[in-house]
Amino acid sequence: MTFENLNLIEPILKALKAEGYTTPTPIQQQAIPLLLERKDLLGCAQTGTGKTAAFAIPMIQLMVQDKSNEQGKRHIRGLVLTPTRELAIQIEESFANYGKNTPLKYKVIFGGVNQFSQVQAIKAGVDILIATPGRLLDLMNQRLVDISKIEFFVLDEADRMLDMGFVHDVKRIITKLPAKRQSLFFSATMPPDIVNLANTILVNPSKVEVTPVSSTVDKINQVVYFVDKGNKKNLLIDILKDKNIERALVFARTKHGSDKIAKELIKVGIQAQAIHGNKSQNARQNALNNFKAKLTRVLVATDIAARGIDIDELSHVINFELPNIPESYVHRIGRTGRAGASGIAIAFCDAEEKEYLRDIQKLIGKKIPVNDNHAYELKIHNPVKEAPKQFQRPQHQKGASQKQGGGGAPQGRSAQSKSYGEGNKSSNPRRPNNEGRPRFKSPHKQD
Repeated sequence: MTFENLNLIEPILKALKAEGYTTPTPIQQQAIPLLLERKDLLGCAQTGTGKTAAFAIPMIQLMVQDKSNEQGKRHIRGLVLTPTRELAIQIEESFANYGKNTPLKYKVIFGGVNQFSQVQAIKAGVDILIATPGRLLDLMNQRLVDISKIEFFVLDEADRMLDMGFVHDVKRIITKLPAKRQSLFFSATMPPDIVNLANTILVNPSKVEVTPVSSTVDKINQVVYFVDKGNKKNLLIDILKDKNIERALVFARTKHGSDKIAKELIKVGIQAQAIHGNKSQNARQNALNNFKAKLTRVLVATDIAARGIDIDELSHVINFELPNIPESYVHRIGRTGRAGASGIAIAFCDAEEKEYLRDIQKLIGKKIPVNDNHAYELKIHNPVKEAPKQFQRPQHQKGASQKQGGGGAPQGRSAQSKSYGEGNKSSNPRRPNNEGRPRFKSPHKQD
């Protein structure tokens, strides 16, 4: 199948040809005809499957073909709501590329920057607005944005909206939309909360599902390295000695952690930059542009900042720290293996992250292969089967240790190994002395 088979208008076909697009992806093949029939759509698709074009192309065509809005002042007819600044910018670029041969105008708005230029562009007239929830609500409250005449509403990356705590903002925005509209709902995963949200937005929707729920792209080769936390930096540097890795996207759990990793890489001569929520928009865009242009070899990112990163031919994603929310792993590795290309996803797993790994493997429905051929191998990567025999403390030391409340390091290790090796569910080897980090934290608070 080609794009010509989808009954697209000539201006769009010409733009797609200029972009080098000839064959639609599965989600584009399924979604575009349905949307051209003005049906509501529930789309479940991995990142990198071409879903932006799947909704942007039919929106552009329907607006161009509708001649009723040619007279009078231009108003916002299409709204795309997305969770992050980077993703919003990426979507606006896609609309501009696909619709460059049409008279439509597009604008992206997001927080973290002065609103003046955004407001001026909206006042000048915009057909399609791409927005993050916070900035849109802010401008709506100031009565600077009117969404009462919206004809097309797209909620993109819905599961990420939920993860980041935007669900209440989204619901407030939805109450201001006209009842008569075409609504599109896209999410990479479909947990119950997301399904419930979709039911409040869509009316008799068609459903498009191009991959199994929460699955990972088949062309991504996944591997896990068991490694002590303190050796992760050294392992990362060793892996990056491979000159065949032209660019790598490295995920850290926190803003401070991403900065620290980037600095350590720079120390050993590896070009690296960090991107996270504390960076200014200009700094984030600069880092992203350098990475795209191959001026920066390694981009270290947090989950929130990386959501909109769309890099052609990105071969490697490295999870320096595993996410505590398994769905985030799916999103992370989806940065590679895009548009049919192959990719490699590497995960570092320390002793405290084994439960995260189990949850991830349960979600994706398969075991991730282990690479134990490295200098920093965590010797006990399956403690249930391989726990060492209990350490026997000499008699003359036992009393002293008990007096101190059992604080001797060898005794502490043996107690932990024994309880975990025997399957004692009341103990947790990832959190000795109950001082480990909580398993579930709100992702938006981490960034």
